[in-house]
Amino acid sequence: MFRISSISGFLFLLSFMACRSEQEQSSAPPNIIYILADDLGYGELGAYGQALIETPNLDELARNGMRFTQHYSGAPVCAPARCILMTGQHAGHAYVRGNDEWRDRGKVWDYAAMFEDPFLEGQRPLPDSIVTVAEILQQAGYRTGAVGKWGLGAPTTEGVPNKQGFDFFYGFNCQRQAHTLYPMHLWRNEERDLLNNKMVAPHSNLAEGADTLDAASYADFTLNDYAPSLMHKEALQFLDTIGDQPFFLYYASPLPHVPLQAPQKWVDYYREKLGPEAPYTGKSYFPTQYPRATYAAMISYLDEQVGDLIKKLKAQGKYENTLVIFTSDNGPTYTGGADTPFFDSAKPFKTTYGWGKGFVHEGGIRVPMIAAWPAKIEAGSSSDHLSSFYDVLPTLCDLTGQSIPEDTDGISFLPTLLQQEQVPHEFLYWEFPAYQGQQAVRLGKWKGIRKGILKDQLDIALYDLEADPQETTNLADSFPDIVNQITAIFTQEHIPATIERFKMPALGD
Repeated sequence: MFRISSISGFLFLLSFMACRSEQEQSSAPPNIIYILADDLGYGELGAYGQALIETPNLDELARNGMRFTQHYSGAPVCAPARCILMTGQHAGHAYVRGNDEWRDRGKVWDYAAMFEDPFLEGQRPLPDSIVTVAEILQQAGYRTGAVGKWGLGAPTTEGVPNKQGFDFFYGFNCQRQAHTLYPMHLWRNEERDLLNNKMVAPHSNLAEGADTLDAASYADFTLNDYAPSLMHKEALQFLDTIGDQPFFLYYASPLPHVPLQAPQKWVDYYREKLGPEAPYTGKSYFPTQYPRATYAAMISYLDEQVGDLIKKLKAQGKYENTLVIFTSDNGPTYTGGADTPFFDSAKPFKTTYGWGKGFVHEGGIRVPMIAAWPAKIEAGSSSDHLSSFYDVLPTLCDLTGQSIPEDTDGISFLPTLLQQEQVPHEFLYWEFPAYQGQQAVRLGKWKGIRKGILKDQLDIALYDLEADPQETTNLADSFPDIVNQITAIFTQEHIPATIERFKMPALGD
């Protein structure tokens, strides 16, 4: 029988057991939480210079981890950015290159019709033949969960999350359904979860003659079941189902995408902080009596939810072995009453229409990214490594010891996270077959942009981002050799789109 003969022996045994526990934890596969905000600008977090909106939990995450200063979305709008994130292919190779509501199904913008026929929901689906990062992690033994907004395949199609590598899904399948945060249903896996909300079709407005200064006029736009709260509850419950299995949680929040709807406590907080303001009663998205306060409230509520996730991980003893990444799918919006110029939401880049969401200028595609992993990522560090959404798949493959698919356009940034020697990108590439058609390349300090491709305009504007981060001075005439390099990349990286809606004839499609 084993006996401890002295206090020193007992202390040695405790030390040995603690060391063994640490070794077992360090050798265990890391957990992964990837949090994707929706339309959150580069300058909308305190850690990135925001002066009015408070984000203490995300600022703390940045203090405990690494802040990326040159990270980019894969596209300037929702669906293609999410496709590029999931598949590791940039927009010149990706299957989904723009938002596509798949109109030939019928009344896809009729909210009542969609409720009666779920097949009218959702966007054009990712084919089953395309490998997603979730499928790779699932095959590696990870429990995979997606909570939030999907946008990559309508219900009843092969593009739903459960057929693209996720063991569990809860949230909006459809981007158009997410135009209300008080929907009549959400999806739990492949079944509808009916909510206690009446039908108020997205883009409805105030009743004719309503008093815009009377809170009662806005009653239809604050109902019972608030989707971001329900999704957050499911995310926390997902963490309770894991046990000792490694997990990947893709938390694709619909916040702060309009419509402007937020918990009342946060709206009241910002009403007091920001002071009086005019109501928003525009023609797009829902009206709101306090648009600036509500927009700020949405971001602070998202920040609160991130804090909840971190607290949960710590309570479970899983925080030390979890990589948490927070970012946004594209730059700030210009519609729906979100006064993003007031908040300077893309700072230091331009925020106004034509420079943020929907455009391949810096304000539309440069996004914040914070990565935290205790004892692995240096606390309070920052990186100017050039990276994009299509780097996430190879990074998570690298992190979990999986083979990186040959067709990825990305480069793992795991070495950057671990303060090791990093292979840089030669360039980053974007294309976007909407808003008149666009292409962009980041080549070192240079940024080349084409706009108006659908109008057969192929001229390239060239910007020096080190000297001119707001892209105000076109230097194309002064640096023809750089323009020629970028022209060659435009030609080299674009292959004709499979989907007709995404083709750009001027590029040879």
